[in-house]
Amino acid sequence: MIKFADEAIIEVCSGKGGNGCIAFRREKYVPHGGPAGGDGGRGGDVIFVVKRNLRTLAHLRYKQKFKARNGGDGEGRNRFGKDGEDVIIPLPPGSIIRDAETGTLIREFTTESEDERFVFLEGGKGGWGNVHFKTSTNQAPQYAHEGKPGESRMLSVELNIMADVGLVGFPNAGKSSLLDFFTNARPKIAPYPFTTKIPNLGVLHVDSERDIIIADIPGIIEGASDGAGLGFKFLKHISRTAGLVFIIDCSDDECFGAFEKLKLELESYSKELASKPRIVLCNKLDVEGAGERFKEIKKQLKDETVFGMSVFERTGMNDVRKAIIALVDAVELQDDRQKTAAKPQKSAFMAERSVCDAMEVQYPGQE
Repeated sequence: MIKFADEAIIEVCSGKGGNGCIAFRREKYVPHGGPAGGDGGRGGDVIFVVKRNLRTLAHLRYKQKFKARNGGDGEGRNRFGKDGEDVIIPLPPGSIIRDAETGTLIREFTTESEDERFVFLEGGKGGWGNVHFKTSTNQAPQYAHEGKPGESRMLSVELNIMADVGLVGFPNAGKSSLLDFFTNARPKIAPYPFTTKIPNLGVLHVDSERDIIIADIPGIIEGASDGAGLGFKFLKHISRTAGLVFIIDCSDDECFGAFEKLKLELESYSKELASKPRIVLCNKLDVEGAGERFKEIKKQLKDETVFGMSVFERTGMNDVRKAIIALVDAVELQDDRQKTAAKPQKSAFMAERSVCDAMEVQYPGQE
């Protein structure tokens, strides 16, 4: 069974229009009835619809061809053919459709609105019946129009998960545990690497009017941007996040260079991704020696916003929750200001400073 799929190739076809009808009235006491052939029905459209409850493209792996119904043919007594039924293809938020042959971008579905509908291919028009061709010199036309054919296209569908915050870290750093603690998601958690093999989404409840979506991306390893491990396959899913949360395992002696290695992998994949506003979480402070490592990392990353926590002992989690909310708030505030004032984008450091200001803590460089 395919549990997660973020790419698919599908064929879509709109319906053919129905043919017009050649018919004549044959009624008693109507000696000159004339033509009475009805028009053909319109072919069905190919429509894409955004569905919030969808998170993968797995349904497109089981069914690769989507064809709308053809329009019905016209009939006698001026009866029109039935319009063909549309084919509706549901997609999760964040989906992108491209031409499978040329790679040309056709549409990005970047909102989570269930009302977003995109008519990609229109069905063929129905043909006219012979009633349209009656003239004073041709009162019994013997011809009608055929329906217009539908269209067919091969499409490549990709999914970039829509999330507000992306969790970035090496395998077994504690990303899934953090997601499990803060959200309603229940990812697999085990004391060995690569327990997460597909992206997981969770919803952090802020208040009655707002939620924050958090994406747990499978662990990145060195060389992920070149295709090593699972990281390269899923790095694209954090390309649209408002901010990133780097998680460092302080129980590991190699934790001191973890942030720079993770940052390098992101820069190799996308400089825009690496420049997103971020915070750094040092996890597993309950392990012996982790506290000292945390202090050393905090000194090394003096230009970053660093927090310590232990998901296992539930320490520092309230500050982490505030930091994640403040991170998203800072980015949203920045976006609002750009839209209203059209000012240049703030740097990642300024966004981090906004996080600290929102939490009323000291930011790097503040006396």
